[in-house]
Amino acid sequence: MSTENEGNAVPPAPSAPPVPVASPAASPQDPAPDATPTAQLPPVPPGTPGAPGQGPAPSAQAQEGPSDGHQPPAGYPDPAPAGYPGPAPDGSWPAPATPAYGDGGPGGPGGSGTVWGASYQQPAPKPRSGRGGLVAAVLVAALVAGGLGGGLGYTLAKDNDNNGSTTVSASDNSASQVKRAPGTIAGVAARALPSTVTIEAESTSGEGGTGTGFVFDTQGHIVTNNHVVADAVDGGKLTATFPNGKKYDAEIVGHAQGYDVAVIKLKDAPSDLKPLTLGDSDKVAVGDETIAIGAPFGLSNTVTTGIISAKNRPVASSDGSSSSKASYMSALQTDASINPGNSGGPLLDASGAVIGINSAIQSSGSGGFGSGQSGSIGLGFAIPINQAKYVAQQLIKTGKPVYAKIGASVSLEDSTGGAKITDQGAGGAAAVESGGPADKAGLKPGDVITKLDNNVIDSGPTLIGEIWTHKPGDKVTITYTRGGQEHTVDLTLGSRAGDN
Repeated sequence: MSTENEGNAVPPAPSAPPVPVASPAASPQDPAPDATPTAQLPPVPPGTPGAPGQGPAPSAQAQEGPSDGHQPPAGYPDPAPAGYPGPAPDGSWPAPATPAYGDGGPGGPGGSGTVWGASYQQPAPKPRSGRGGLVAAVLVAALVAGGLGGGLGYTLAKDNDNNGSTTVSASDNSASQVKRAPGTIAGVAARALPSTVTIEAESTSGEGGTGTGFVFDTQGHIVTNNHVVADAVDGGKLTATFPNGKKYDAEIVGHAQGYDVAVIKLKDAPSDLKPLTLGDSDKVAVGDETIAIGAPFGLSNTVTTGIISAKNRPVASSDGSSSSKASYMSALQTDASINPGNSGGPLLDASGAVIGINSAIQSSGSGGFGSGQSGSIGLGFAIPINQAKYVAQQLIKTGKPVYAKIGASVSLEDSTGGAKITDQGAGGAAAVESGGPADKAGLKPGDVITKLDNNVIDSGPTLIGEIWTHKPGDKVTITYTRGGQEHTVDLTLGSRAGDN
């Protein structure tokens, strides 16, 4: 399934994220969400050509089918750089065919697809109209009427009190002593917000957006989505602002296009950073409560809640442009409200532990208001934290992502029959890499992979997403069909470093 952040027309957002009133418990850090008021990303085109290292496409429920029949290069399911389906057979990632940033789903407005929770693009301020004076006059009249009504109400209330009222009001002291238990949503939010940041990325040409990130360690590393910081990759500007208003310049440590994960580091990071606790996404169950933190449409430090709606949801996401490189995940699906700007923010469990990184939403088109950004329809997708943690650690260690692979090119065409190994790889390369994991396991062109361990594989993108949940060196069991006969074989996953 392909997903995106939708965005209906919204009022102009402030140039800087609003800073909440400081609270006694607030630390020098405070959060925000997915790219500049997260811009909606158009659905990944159902016809992107297959190539090595390609990620899985969304499942039948939210996924857009792969491409136009182009055969992915050998080793596609392995994130092998060369051969990602794209404009050229030079190893670029497959580009989504749907319009970008809320232009509608495939075929134009009204289409559907999954898009990144890309950065929210702030609308240009509208000029003041000549009705300002009239509004002011009406406001003054309203205040006068309010004053008269308030005085009359006070007099009547006083008379009633003198006649013996039975109404009991809470004292100021008791109201100010309300305490929220650590396990409540308010308690979780109070602990997590100081460790989240609103990220603003700007390219050298002045383009950019706003997203979210969270504190990963005490050294100042912040984890977010690749698409949130993409504009600042080549010499752009990057800042991170905490809920208490403190802003820090930051630099990109490493980014993984295929995983859609990036790590940035604060310059002159404070000494009292409190990393969020990481949970175990493998133990998450459908129905578990979720809490999402981000900056939807530029509204920093926003908290929303929901549940885990599904697990292992195959999702392929991008901005839908012809030059876009798709990302793939076996996602956690949640109905917590996620909008443009929430990208990169933490998805928490009921205890406050991070179980995922909010990354994409299902789009239903332009939203019916002619806007390029659509809003939440209750279908949000997050990268499981177990995978994101591994990727982040690799990026901090080497600056480059490491992908697992099987060494075979599979078709990216949308189907429910499985992932078919193509007859030829990208650029005329062999569909099955000589000496690679698939070759050693005896797999051949034309074989259709239907399972990886106990997970059903319904398409090439789904296979890629499942492979990328593993690490190089992991042993997996592949079930495939050849000539109508089902076979099972074990293989050890290979590896590839870098996106290109």
